[in-house]
Amino acid sequence: MRAVRELTVLYDANCPLCVHIRHWLSTQHQLVRIALVPAASVEAQRRFPRLDHASTLREITVVGDRGDVWTGTDAFIMCLWALTEHRPKANWLSTPAGRPFAKAAMYAAARWRQAVRTEGAEDPACDDHCPVPR
Repeated sequence: MRAVRELTVLYDANCPLCVHIRHWLSTQHQLVRIALVPAASVEAQRRFPRLDHASTLREITVVGDRGDVWTGTDAFIMCLWALTEHRPKANWLSTPAGRPFAKAAMYAAARWRQAVRTEGAEDPACDDHCPVPR
């Protein structure tokens, strides 16, 4: 079995929290390369034509270079797993003891995201050219 060498994170470009996390991920030392692509974008649809792109706007989605797809809490854990500093935390969050904490973090993020997302905006809140938040 071939090791995972790249993950693609589909993030909601109309969500300030998602955009902030995108910037944060791009500054972290990665054990596994992370590509960051706006969810439901032309690029996402080109890369993953069989994916339900409407659902990628509802919850974080990560696609591995072998075709594996993770959503929600599992996608969150995979993002951390790809990072040098956070892999031990990801390993713990994937255990029965840690999983409730990962779910709680995802629930809190989803509630905050619903409150601030710019639903129906013609232009995304941000794209690859936005400055990194301070």
